[in-house]
Amino acid sequence: MRLLPQSLLWRTFLLLALLMVLAVVAWAAIFANLQREPRARQLAQMVVSIVNLSRSALVTAQPDKRRELLLELSDTEGIRIYPVDDDESVLPLPEGSPLLQLVAEEVRRKLGAETRFSLARDEEEGFWVSFRIQDDEYWLMLPRERVERKFPLQWLGWGSAALLLALAGAYLIMFRVTRPLKTLADAAHDIGRGRQPRPLTETGPDEIRSVTHAFNQMSSDLARLDDDRALILAGISHDLRTPLTRLRLAAEMSADAALREDISADIDEMDKIIGQFLDFARDTAGEPPETTDLNSVIAHIATPLQRRGARIDLRLAELPPLMLRPLAMLRLVANLINNALRHGGEAAPIEVVSHLEGDHVVLEVLDRGPGIPEEEAERLKQPFTRLEAARTGASGAGLGLAIVNRVALGHGGRFELLPRAGGGLVARVTLPAAQCPPGRPKGTEPPLGGQRAK
Repeated sequence: MRLLPQSLLWRTFLLLALLMVLAVVAWAAIFANLQREPRARQLAQMVVSIVNLSRSALVTAQPDKRRELLLELSDTEGIRIYPVDDDESVLPLPEGSPLLQLVAEEVRRKLGAETRFSLARDEEEGFWVSFRIQDDEYWLMLPRERVERKFPLQWLGWGSAALLLALAGAYLIMFRVTRPLKTLADAAHDIGRGRQPRPLTETGPDEIRSVTHAFNQMSSDLARLDDDRALILAGISHDLRTPLTRLRLAAEMSADAALREDISADIDEMDKIIGQFLDFARDTAGEPPETTDLNSVIAHIATPLQRRGARIDLRLAELPPLMLRPLAMLRLVANLINNALRHGGEAAPIEVVSHLEGDHVVLEVLDRGPGIPEEEAERLKQPFTRLEAARTGASGAGLGLAIVNRVALGHGGRFELLPRAGGGLVARVTLPAAQCPPGRPKGTEPPLGGQRAK
């Protein structure tokens, strides 16, 4: 089954082509069977007439004129007459030729059951029929092309041309049906990657127009829901910042140092959660892609953390310039590194690796933490999801990995959570290695796409 094409266009086209070929073969077989008996009767009548005329001509001709008569029949009509010899070699009619068998039966019915037939006599090919003049038996030979019809090559050519035209029409019909479906599938993939596709053109048959209209309506509703969600999250996060600021001022005025530190830690944690809400609410698709050095983005996040004592081992290979959304990639890298430091940075230094893999760029953040069960990897990419059992002491709103997944999909890539050999977790982001646009030499692009990280 893997050898068969997987697209609806080619599967349907091949099915239609097979049906057309079978129909042509079936009609050819039906025509051959239906015309066999009438043609056999026609050929038999011709053979009987030639035999009767030849016998009558020989019987009525003067003895001295018979030789001239036989020569004239041979020269003008291709008919030859020979007496039967006792030692002659005769090839009977083939059993696998229904037409010749029907002709023989019809001729015997009119000339007599003793009539014999052959396709070769003494290695001379032709259609041989025996007849009698009184007690003498003779052979009458007709050219085989008078009895056996040649294969009609011109009809084969016209039939092939008609079949090709029918197949071309079937392909055009299926192409017009499947093209809107392919456009619909591409738009659905864009939505799955977090992009907002343009409304599709509602053309074609009623069913295709109905599906396209329903998809456009669904896409519009999803975009509106996404905008409403972003607005609600941004509004709530902004409104919470004001009372948090007042709580921070009140905590700093407290005389109890331990209480002040606890309150400040809680406020910092709440502020981080609000920051995650704001990051998740931002529309990364609205930021235009720019030529960006991914290694510079990684260093921009990792270097300040290293200065504050974080154990981060950078192993960055040389990468080509990529078309990225710089601020979105900053959020992606920051969430990956902070997540690894929070859950696996105490056991051993975390490793940040970048390298080329075919026509893709791979970013990996590796830690030696407790890891996560393989069956929970996909669930943890969803918003507001945490795995308390595997990662004890986890905090936050459960949006970090969801932000990473959203940004990766928005860049046409993918995000994977894989077990690390020897224990721990590998957070792997794979991005297409888009080339630097023309007009800017490689190596001269700004490290963060010309934008300042916020």
